[in-house]
Amino acid sequence: MAPDGTANGARRVYVTTPLYYVNAEPHLGSAYTSLICDTIARFYRQRGYDTYFLTGTDEHGDKIAEAAAAAGEAPKAYTDRISGIFRSTWEASGLTYDRFIRTTDADHVRTVQEILQRVYDAGDIYFGSYGGLYCTGCERFYTEKELVDGKCPDHKTVPDFIEEENYFFRMGKYQERLLAAIEAKPALIRPERYRNEVLAMLREPLEDLCISRPKSRLTWGIAMPFDARFVTYVWFDALINYVTAVRELGPERFRELWPAAQHFIAKDILKPHAVYWPTMLMAAGLPLYDHLNVHGYWTVDGQKMSKSLGNVVRPLDMQAKYGRDAFRYVLLRESVFGLDADFREDALVTRINADLANNLGNLVSRTLSMQQKYFAGVVQPLGERRPEDVALAAAFADAGREVETQVADLMLSRALEAILRAADHANKYIVETAPFTLAKDPATVPRVGAILHNLLEALRATAQLAAPFIPETAERIVALLDLPADALRLPGAVWGAAFPAGHAVRKPVPLFPRIEP
Repeated sequence: MAPDGTANGARRVYVTTPLYYVNAEPHLGSAYTSLICDTIARFYRQRGYDTYFLTGTDEHGDKIAEAAAAAGEAPKAYTDRISGIFRSTWEASGLTYDRFIRTTDADHVRTVQEILQRVYDAGDIYFGSYGGLYCTGCERFYTEKELVDGKCPDHKTVPDFIEEENYFFRMGKYQERLLAAIEAKPALIRPERYRNEVLAMLREPLEDLCISRPKSRLTWGIAMPFDARFVTYVWFDALINYVTAVRELGPERFRELWPAAQHFIAKDILKPHAVYWPTMLMAAGLPLYDHLNVHGYWTVDGQKMSKSLGNVVRPLDMQAKYGRDAFRYVLLRESVFGLDADFREDALVTRINADLANNLGNLVSRTLSMQQKYFAGVVQPLGERRPEDVALAAAFADAGREVETQVADLMLSRALEAILRAADHANKYIVETAPFTLAKDPATVPRVGAILHNLLEALRATAQLAAPFIPETAERIVALLDLPADALRLPGAVWGAAFPAGHAVRKPVPLFPRIEP
């Protein structure tokens, strides 16, 4: 389904990645979330939506203090360095975000403290003592029931028992209201498997949330505005970034963008985003997000990524080796949103060769080569459309409709499949119409010109449909067609109207040279 936010009659979408924790550098998992968000933002921007795309880094808490100490750096110096690596990686990956936010930014600190004060003044934050099993890796307390064989299910470590005084958020007060909101809007959390997981959580009593840490134990955090002896618990800090970013644009922009918020996260942070965050919003008197979109994990050759195993996939390494668009394409094509996926370099090479080199790249090369050979690049009239020409145009129209449906449902892999299916139809059209044979007879040369004109339209349509997914390739295709960059915008020219009389296209260049395994 398309974004629901339509304030003042305008179509809007606010796309967010999670804030990446700076205890480690960017890897395949964070790259995947970011590329999904970039694709979604490009998709809606191409269609004229008022689009805002946010990413950034989460920089407070126990783990960061520990990582900084291990690196021999002060926390601020450490977070500056690692956050800078994230930013440079995303810029090198061509992400089109509107803001890169840091939880150490002054406007974010101010927003967190204002919301804390508002919730405190409303009576939803209280002081108390608590003893529980605390996992530093997760930065949260666990109940015995949540542990697996007495260990944190994510980090496989035995939590420490910590007893201390802290501030608590009356999260349980909003349990029934949250449950009603999820049941009233089934697509609030998607895919459905994660909605059902959250509903199962809410069938159990929802405990209040510890939202502070004493400065005697942790100083690296945002100070509680009503008690300087404590700093804010990481989730009550980091989650608020989604509000900070658009709130700082002014009240009107906040009212326009916030109802269109689409959060994208991995499944390991489902509970904070599906339970903590909406109850925090309710307590602060703010509307809920439009959608929470949850994807699965990436493994590498069937194993979890691990420094000790030496199998961490670094985005820039893959882009340098195979190209930015090829890496994007494979991540989006080889995964089904919501399910786990496995990264295998041999499968990456196979996919690049089959889809990008043999199908798309071959289509571009053959079409432009024939246009140069037979007409010196000059586009010929379409002439009378024959059934095979109509079928070719229909194949791309069908692909366009399917892309709209599949992206709205976050099925990016199926959207790409539809685009490649249309390109495959165009390759078969070349075989069926045989322009290379017709060109031998002067009487049928005008038909060759019409066939190639239809194929040039197919290339233009392919570039338009593929632009959100493989943007550099789409730009290269329209450049080879000698069309302006805005030819990628939608809605574009109708089939047959993009190439005026006398228009000349350029000579082909290899888009995706075949990779030898």
